[in-house]
Amino acid sequence: MKKPSTYIGTSGFYNPHWKTIFYPEDMPASQWLGFYCENFNTLEINATFYKFPTLKSMQTWYGKSPEGFQFSVKASKLITHIHQFVGCQQMIDDFYAVCKDGLKEKTGCILFQLPPTFHYSAEKLELIIKSLNPKFKNVIEFRHISWWTQAVYDELKKHHIIFCTVNHPKLPTTLITTAKTAYIRLHGNPKMFYSNYSHAELKALSEDLLKKKSVKEIYVYFNNTASPSGVVNAQELQQLIEFHP
Repeated sequence: MKKPSTYIGTSGFYNPHWKTIFYPEDMPASQWLGFYCENFNTLEINATFYKFPTLKSMQTWYGKSPEGFQFSVKASKLITHIHQFVGCQQMIDDFYAVCKDGLKEKTGCILFQLPPTFHYSAEKLELIIKSLNPKFKNVIEFRHISWWTQAVYDELKKHHIIFCTVNHPKLPTTLITTAKTAYIRLHGNPKMFYSNYSHAELKALSEDLLKKKSVKEIYVYFNNTASPSGVVNAQELQQLIEFHP
C-alpha cells in the first residue's frame, strides 16, 4: 500500500533554546529558517494568530523556503477568539487571500483554533462551515470537549473539513479523520508546551496514521516547543514514518 504524503514539523522555529540540540551553536539566528527547511518539509506559522499577516510577510516566508515546502497558517485570533466567526466574513476572506497570494503553491492548511470557552452548538458549527472557503484545506481545532461527537465528525466530513486531532492535557487524544488530509497537533502532555513524547507514544502514532487507508496526506506539528522536545520529537517521528515497512 502506498504511504500517504507526510509533512512533519513544529509550530514555529525561532527558539534559542534549540541551539546545540538542533541549531549549531555558532549559527546566527538569521540562518535558522534555512537550516530548519533543510531538516523538515513543513512549518506551522503561529505568528499570524497574534498579528494579521501582510502580503509582504507571506512573500518573505515563500522566498526563504525551498520548492515543495508547505506552510500551514494559523488564522488570526480576531476571527477565532474575538469575533468567533460572527460578522467577520471579509476578514476571513482577506486572510485566505493574503495566504494564497503570498505563499502560492506552498500553502498547506489553514488552521482555525477556537478557544476553550467555545462550546458546541449546531448553529455555531453551521456558521463555521458557511464561513470557510472550500478551495483551501481547512482545519478546525476545538478546545472544548463538547465538539468530540460523531455528529460533528459527520458534518465536517460532508464538507471535507479537517477535524484537528490533538494531544492536549485536557482533551481526548483519539486520532480523528474527517477528510483525505489528517492534521495532528501535539501540544505536550501532561505539561503543555514542554512535555516530551516517548518513543512508544510516537511509534503508536505513526502506526495509527499509516493504518488510515482513507488518508492520502498527513500533517503533524509539535507544539511542545518551549523545550527542545518539540524538534527532537519531530525528527523521531519523521524517522518512524520514513522507515515504517
